[in-house]
Amino acid sequence: MTEDFRYTDLRAAGVRIDTDASARIEQAALRLAGENAGRSLHDTDLLHAVELAAAALPEAAHKALISFRDEGNTGGCLLLTGLPLGALPATPDRLEDEPAWPEVPVATLVQLMAMSVLGRSFSYQDEKSGHLVQDVCPKKGEEDRQENSGSVLLELHTEDGFHPHPPHFLSLLCLRGDSEGTAATVTGSVLDALPLLDDETVSVLRAPEFRTRFSTSFLPDETVEVLTDPMPVLTGPDRCPELHVDFHGTVAQTPRAERALDRLEQAMRRSLKGIVLRPGDLIVVDNRRAVHGRTGFTPRYDGQDRWLRRSFAVSDLRPVNDRLNEGRSHVPVVTAGDPRLAATTA
Repeated sequence: MTEDFRYTDLRAAGVRIDTDASARIEQAALRLAGENAGRSLHDTDLLHAVELAAAALPEAAHKALISFRDEGNTGGCLLLTGLPLGALPATPDRLEDEPAWPEVPVATLVQLMAMSVLGRSFSYQDEKSGHLVQDVCPKKGEEDRQENSGSVLLELHTEDGFHPHPPHFLSLLCLRGDSEGTAATVTGSVLDALPLLDDETVSVLRAPEFRTRFSTSFLPDETVEVLTDPMPVLTGPDRCPELHVDFHGTVAQTPRAERALDRLEQAMRRSLKGIVLRPGDLIVVDNRRAVHGRTGFTPRYDGQDRWLRRSFAVSDLRPVNDRLNEGRSHVPVVTAGDPRLAATTA
């Protein structure tokens, strides 16, 4: 499907951080930046200091993050508004222009504070050089890509559903909105969609009859295609299943799986939550339960384009500790010489 998304607006349900609280958070971030000048974000001492600094978050926001971490919600997302950003450079429109974290210290550290309440920040060496906080903004020549550098409608997907260790939580912090104020970030939860599906469809979605394409940023050669082994879209308990799907990249392996995948997408689209993000908005997605996407927009490449920053977290680092390289950066899962690469070019 490619038609635009219809959604229920999230803003009224957001947790608002007032001006005084925002100023206190900014001061905590600036103090943290000053004490850790020259350090990588992957530095363990810095990340532990970030966790301690999260105490600067106001009680309502902190409590909302804890509740979302432990219990989630049927919508699969949480919105905080009014976060401080500090001074900002121009929106980068080339990969090489994306700023190092000390150039945007407040936004970077505030986002990591929030993520530290949800779990342990981590990243992937394959993507954005393993940065813990990543720039999401339109890139020249990549407008049509179904990736974070594009500006066409971004289809619904769970983040990195092809990966053996996808993130548990994904956050997007808005530094700048799009110039026309129309680019909406949308989410859809499996808990909202399940009541709209019949038992047979759910049963098929639990069968290993689906394969998902790897994102090109995770491949050493973007011209090849690699898919996961056959796997289910739904796993886990009936009342609280986990979801792994990309409606652009998941391929059904049987006719019944194709029908079930189509019905799941229709159900997701009927229960979307969404918001046109404004500066200081932070949306958190429960990546084990919810898909997310974005409506299209027109970039101007004038230094004032839409600019989000993205960060991932897992509930526990121990299951991935042996797969971490620099700090908390997951090593590549597809490398040169992988037999799957040869299979796709044969």
